[in-house]
Parts: sequence; C-alpha cells; structure tokens
Amino acid sequence: MIDPVQLTAELVRIQSCDPPGGELAVAQVVAQTLLQIGIATELDEFLPGRANVIGRVPGRGEKPALVMSAHLDTVPAGEMPWSFDAFAGDIVDGRIRGRGASDMKSAVAAFVAAADRLNRRHRPLAGDVILAFTAGESANCLGARHLVKQGFQKEIGAFLCGEPSTLDLIVVEKAILWLEAEARGEMGHVSGARGVNAIEVMADAIHALRGLTLDLPGHPLLSPPSVAVGRIQGGTAVNVTPDRCTAEIDVRFGPGIDPAEAIAQIAAVLPPRVSLRTTDFKPAVEERPDSPFIATCAGAVTARTGRKPTIKGVSYYSDGAILLDGIKAPFAILGPGDLGMSGQPNETAGADAIRACTDIYVKIAEDWLA
Repeated sequence: MIDPVQLTAELVRIQSCDPPGGELAVAQVVAQTLLQIGIATELDEFLPGRANVIGRVPGRGEKPALVMSAHLDTVPAGEMPWSFDAFAGDIVDGRIRGRGASDMKSAVAAFVAAADRLNRRHRPLAGDVILAFTAGESANCLGARHLVKQGFQKEIGAFLCGEPSTLDLIVVEKAILWLEAEARGEMGHVSGARGVNAIEVMADAIHALRGLTLDLPGHPLLSPPSVAVGRIQGGTAVNVTPDRCTAEIDVRFGPGIDPAEAIAQIAAVLPPRVSLRTTDFKPAVEERPDSPFIATCAGAVTARTGRKPTIKGVSYYSDGAILLDGIKAPFAILGPGDLGMSGQPNETAGADAIRACTDIYVKIAEDWLA
C-alpha cells in the first residue's frame, strides 16, 4: 500500500514552482504511482511542461462522483533564506521539510493513498472517486480552467479540496478580483521639459489605496475585504520622465458581492490620469456549515482525531473557484497542511497529520458514497 508520508517527501524533492511552472515531472510520478496500484489514470500535458492528472476509482454508478482536488504546483521558494534546503524532501522530527510540503503535495499524496485503499475494497462504493490533480493553480488556475473546457464539471457530484486546513473544515473562501491600474503621464527629460511623471501619479494612487477601506458586506467566517498592490512597473530610462506606469491590484471579499461594487469604490479614490481594467475574477465558494456533506466530513475528522473540527473561512482561493463556478455541488476544504504555512520559508508538514488525513479521506468517501 502507498505510504503517503514517503510519497509526499518524494514529490517535494521535485521542483514545480509557478512561476515558471513545469509540473510535468511531478505529474509523471503521480500518474505512474496511480497506474502501478491499478487506478485508471490520464496524464494531460495541455501546455508544454504543464500537466493535469485525473485518476478514477470506479463505483457502482448509483451516486454522483466525489472529486478529490489538489494542485501539483507550488509557489517559488522566495528570496528569504531557508534554514534547510528548500526542496529537501526529508523528514526531521516528524515533519517533512521543503516547498510544497504543506501546500499541497501532502494532500496529493494523501489522496493517492486514500484512493489506493478505496480501490482495494471488495465492494465498490456507490459512486466514483475522481482524483483531479492540476497544474498552475497558484497563479491563475490554469489546469482547472483547462478541465472546465474539457467538460469536467459534469463529473462533479461533491468536491473535496485538500488545501491546507490543519485538519479543520473550511466552508468558504473569498472572491479574488485582480485589477490593473494604469497611470498616464507625459514624456519629458530631467534636463529640460520634465513632462508629467506617471510613476509619481501612480505613487499618489497607491497612497490613496492604502487608506481605502472597502464598504462591502462582511462575513462571519472571513476577515474584512482587502486591497493590496502586488506589482508595479514603469519607466524606460532613469533620465527620461515615464509616461506610463502600471500596478497590479489584488482585491478580496466575501461571497454574494458584485465585483463592480469594489471596482467603483477603488476608482473613486484614484487620482486623474489613472484608469482601471479587470484582468481576472475568481468567484467566492461557499458551503452551508450545517450541510450533509460538511457533517460527513466533520464526522470523519472526529472519528480519526477524537476532536470536533473548527469550521472556518479563508482568504485564499482554490481550484474550486473555477471548477464549481456555475454549478451546484457540495464543497469542503480539508487538508493535512498547516493553515498559514503557504508561501512561507521553512515550509513543513506533519507526518502524523498526513497519515490521519489519509484515513479521514477514506472515511469521507465510504460514508458519502455508502
């Protein structure tokens, strides 16, 4: 049987940072592992070096499928120094060390190990269990968008995502709105007519955004709406007045809010010469805390750990934002990784949590598809 801890360590040692991408090597190991344990598997390299993996444990066809979702990419290791190799993939003091250990190669491994056990059952479950492992989630959900184009949404009867949750249950994630602000100036030269400096115009815009509190409805499980500038670019030469400067803005808010409301409030505080355009929108995903699916997931956690999981909301997005857009299917996030570890230096994941989560995934599938 698959050891999810050893598989996590193996996957962590394979770099799959996005950017630049290149999850193919990880996808190949995952696909080969699934095939070796007798699970029907498809590896789809939909762009050079970018690949999804779909595995299926067939059921009796009496209930809709349970989709177990995880991504194969990680965020970069970053410029901050680590106290160990960022891709060590070793186990020290009961924790696997390296980028992706928590977010979220541990979930990939736990899902694979759970599928192995489910595939060994004497009697198949009432519905299929589908493993949906995607590329490019960290930046723009590339793999999930490709699955939507292929019609994958019709397969989803219930959706279990393995993003980090510290074995608690996440039932709501924020909507993500990405905007590009463009400041237009007038080209000049520092030795003569200076023109209008677009970077200085953008500096005023950023100052205004720092003081902005979005007037949008709150949510009991979510932090307040946020606005953050993540990247800025402008200028052609140090001695030439820049006539254009752009800034990329990340806006996050709860479910049920029209993104046009946020855009209008942001536009209202920007100085003249600054325009906005939307570059991406990922809708919020929410499940009722008292739904049957959440009860099934909570019961599985309690059965394995002896504690009742906390119901939470998060500011991050998952592939669920894309795969569940426009359809109705039960949703939960439950993962072995530590909530808050994502993107941090010295990333680790607990071996005990990975083994526990594997057991929990098996019980969720057996109870939901009984």
